[in-house]
Formats: sequence, structure tokens, C-alpha cells
Amino acid sequence: MNINSLSEASGDIISLKVTNKNHISGINSEGNVQKSGDPIASTFSEMLNKMIGETNNLELKSEQLTNQMAVDPDSVNIEDVQIAAEEAEMAVLFTKGIVDRVIRAYKEITSLR
Repeated sequence: MNINSLSEASGDIISLKVTNKNHISGINSEGNVQKSGDPIASTFSEMLNKMIGETNNLELKSEQLTNQMAVDPDSVNIEDVQIAAEEAEMAVLFTKGIVDRVIRAYKEITSLR
């Protein structure tokens, strides 16, 4: 079993040695995993921003239907208003849970140093 030495470590990223090229994607010709820290972080941030945007859209839809029901009750179905409100509430709770876990993970990571 080969153990990487300290000279092979660069910052927080260590080149992994793999025996089968099918196991991990992004392997260079020497059999080492290519370093790619930024694409993962940007993908995660894009996903988080998209999730927050979708939550905001659900909130706006719920508010619009609620206002429409208050102004003209015959133009909107009460079930649609209730469903939109529940979808928005669930999205907010889910988003809050994800954000809380990300913050907790960040605090744990920073406390390890």
C-alpha cells in the first residue's frame, strides 16, 4: 500500500492514487486524480442559489394567490391558494434546514483547524 508523503500534499488537496481508472473520473495519464476544487464549489453555490430562487418564487406565487383571493374570491380556487401556501411553507422549511446544516458543517470544519 502506497501512502502519500507530505511533499505530495498541496494545501488542502492531495493527489489520490487509484488502481482502476473506472472508479474515479478525472484521472490523468499518471493515474492520479486531477485537482478540481473550484468547479465543485461553484456547482454547490449555483445549486444553493437556484434553490433559494425557487423558494422565493413559491413564496411570491403564494402571496399573489392570497392577494387575488382577498380582492376577487371568485377568480381563484381556495384549494389552489392552500396548496401554494403549503408548497411555499415546505420549501422555506427545507431551505432553512439545508442552510442550517451547511452552517453547522462550516463551523465544524473551521473548528478542526
